[in-house]
Amino acid sequence: MGRNRLVSICVAAMLLIGSAKAQSDAVQAFDAQVPFAPVVADSAGVSQLTYELHLTNFAREAIEIKRVAVVNSESGDEIGAATGDILAGWMGRPGGTVVPGEVRTIQPGMRGIVYFNLPLSGPKPSQIAHRIEFRLVGEADGQSRTSTVAIATVDRRRPIALGPPLRGGPWAAVYAPEMERGHRRVVYATDGVARIPGRFAIDWIKLDTEGHSAPEGAKRLDAFHGYGAEVLAVADATVAAVRNDVENVALLADLPRVSIGDASGNYVSLDLGNGRYAFYEHLQRGVIVRPGQRVRRGQVIGRAGLTGQGSSPHLHFHVANANSLLGAEGLPFVLGGAEILGSYTSIEAFGRGGPWSPVAGPMPRGPFAPGPNMVVHFLDR
Repeated sequence: MGRNRLVSICVAAMLLIGSAKAQSDAVQAFDAQVPFAPVVADSAGVSQLTYELHLTNFAREAIEIKRVAVVNSESGDEIGAATGDILAGWMGRPGGTVVPGEVRTIQPGMRGIVYFNLPLSGPKPSQIAHRIEFRLVGEADGQSRTSTVAIATVDRRRPIALGPPLRGGPWAAVYAPEMERGHRRVVYATDGVARIPGRFAIDWIKLDTEGHSAPEGAKRLDAFHGYGAEVLAVADATVAAVRNDVENVALLADLPRVSIGDASGNYVSLDLGNGRYAFYEHLQRGVIVRPGQRVRRGQVIGRAGLTGQGSSPHLHFHVANANSLLGAEGLPFVLGGAEILGSYTSIEAFGRGGPWSPVAGPMPRGPFAPGPNMVVHFLDR
C-alpha cells in the first residue's frame, strides 16, 4: 500500500471518529430562525442592527437560554451579547405574558423571541450568526452547551427619507422598544406568517409648552391638543388604500372595543415606491384622498383623531414592505423638516406628564429617526 493512500485512510478514519463523537454529543434542542432580514436603522443618530431571532424548543425538557451573542460572520467578532437580566429584557414570548424571571426558559413546544436593537460602533456587517449558550433544565449534570446557528444576511440599504407627517409642534414621538406590548414587540400571524408591521412605528402626540397632551381630567377628544391636526403626505406618492367609515366619537368613554382588524380605525396608506408603504392610522372620519390618487409631499390627506384602538388622540405612523396593515414587515425611515426640542427619559416619564428635558446646544435638524419619546417641532415648508 502506498504512503499517500495510507495517509488518506488515516485521515478518513479520524473524520469518521470525529463525526461519530459529534453525533454522540448531539442533543435535541431548539430551532433558531431569523424570519426577516436584519436591517441597519437609525435612532437618535445611533446606527442599530434591528431584527428578531425566533427560538422554538423541540426538546422534551425546558431549555434555559444563558447567553446570546451576535457574531460578525466575516471577522468572527462579537457585535453584541447579553446574559442574565439584560438578556431577559431582550426576550419576549409571542401570544402571552410570562414572569420576567422565566422569560429565558423556553418550555417544550414553546417559542421565545429575542428582539435585537444593537448599536453599531464599527463597520456594518454583511452577514451575522448567533452564538447561543443554553442548558437543558433538569439534566443531572446541568451542563451548558453552545451552538452557533441562524446565519442571516443583513439588509444594508439606507432607510427611506421622508418629509414631516404633521405641522408645528411640539410633538412627542412616543414608543418604547422594550415594552412587551409595544409596537416593536407585537407579532401578528393572520395569514400563516408571523410579522411585525409596527417594528419602527411612532405614535405622535401633540403637547403644550408644559408637556401636557390635554388639560387635566380631559374627557372630550377635542380637548386634546393634537385632535384635528392636519396630517400630511410624507412624499410624492400614490394613495394605495383608504378606510373612512369609522364614526368619530366625542368622549373617551364612548370609544368602542374593537378587533385587531379594526384597531387602526380610519387610515391611509401611501405607495412610496420600491416596495415601501407609509401608514397613517386613527384618522378622523373625513379622509380627503382616495385610492389611486397622486399626492405631493406636504399635501393634507386627513386629520388626526382617535378611531379604532387607543387611549387618547394621536397619529400612528409607520412604514412597511406591503400594502397591508397586519400582513407586512415594518421598515426603518428617517424624517426631514424637523428639529429636536428634547426628550423624556422613558415612556413612563412621558405618561406622568410635565416638561421634557431640552437638548443641550444647537437643535439638531433632520433627516433623522426620532429616538424613543423624543420631542420635535416640524418646520414649515
